[in-house]
Amino acid sequence: MDKSSLIGIILGILAVGVGMVLKGVGLGALINPAAIIIIIVGTIASVMIAFPTSTLKKIPALFKILFTDKQEQSVEELIHQFSDMADIARKEGILSLEAKIDHMNDPFLASGIQLAVDGQTPEFIRDVMLEKIEAMENRHQEGAAIFSQAGTYAPTLGVLGAVIGLIAALADMADITALGKAISAAFVATLLGIFTGYVLWHPFANKLRQKSKKEVEIKEIIIEGVVSITAGESAKVVKDKLGSYLTTKELARMKEQDNA
Repeated sequence: MDKSSLIGIILGILAVGVGMVLKGVGLGALINPAAIIIIIVGTIASVMIAFPTSTLKKIPALFKILFTDKQEQSVEELIHQFSDMADIARKEGILSLEAKIDHMNDPFLASGIQLAVDGQTPEFIRDVMLEKIEAMENRHQEGAAIFSQAGTYAPTLGVLGAVIGLIAALADMADITALGKAISAAFVATLLGIFTGYVLWHPFANKLRQKSKKEVEIKEIIIEGVVSITAGESAKVVKDKLGSYLTTKELARMKEQDNA
């Protein structure tokens, strides 16, 4: 589970709730059915208008991505794996790697090694695998755009809700006390719109982009590893080349493990 998403939401709710109490505003003010309908239902309606059904069907999967940690190989593990495969390919030939394909958990890595075993050129392998990454990035951007757009619509709908509330409040100005309460309630929609937009939807979109960026980085390392093996490079060259993706601290730790 991606704990940072859950903790962030809880902290965001607590920040607003505690802030309201410290300002002398009761939490009961948030219980405003009209404002909730305008913001929540309005945002859902706007997103449904903005995106086709085929894209909207991906929303449950996007929430799963947001709240789960995808188990991927670390860069260090990939470097060791590719250096081992490079050593085998140099000693036994690249066809010897075919037996390892069925045991690979990463379909992207397996497809790359299969291309190498099939005798494709490094240039062809790079082009094919880069096209796969590009297609994946497009899918990820489409998913992030849903939350990004929701984050744009929600605050504006909050303003709309406040305007509607003010219209209702100013329709009867005879009772000043009631007028004050009505105006206060009108701004609850603005609060909910800004909160959902900038504490939920925009951060969700950013997290999806960050997770996509990390996945792309791993896949780019895989491409370099597969191409290096196809080109017949030695295990040391492969390790040095892929080591450029590590920080100085990570590189030092890997060298210590190798020397142990």
